[in-house]
Amino acid sequence: MLLMKREFFEAIRAGRKRTTLRWWRYPRVRAGQCHAVAGLGRVRITRVRAVRASGLTDRQARSDGFADARSLRAALRRIYPGIAGKSSAGGRRLYLVHFDLLE
Repeated sequence: MLLMKREFFEAIRAGRKRTTLRWWRYPRVRAGQCHAVAGLGRVRITRVRAVRASGLTDRQARSDGFADARSLRAALRRIYPGIAGKSSAGGRRLYLVHFDLLE
């Protein structure tokens, strides 16, 4: 199951958010899987890859619903306090998950 915060549902429905970032020990989803997101609908995972927070681009930030990479990194620090500024925290890596909303 892929959990998403309600604060991002509007951007997902509008097509402004097509990716999400997760700090995981290993990828918990893979391309081709479909997941139900409570309150949103079903999403299909199209791509998953490990990235570095410091290397996030403005283009990646826009696909995640943010204006630029700086604001995306600030949101990561808010959502994941204590680990967002590190390349690998407690064995976790940052994964960029691409998805399509199906409903």
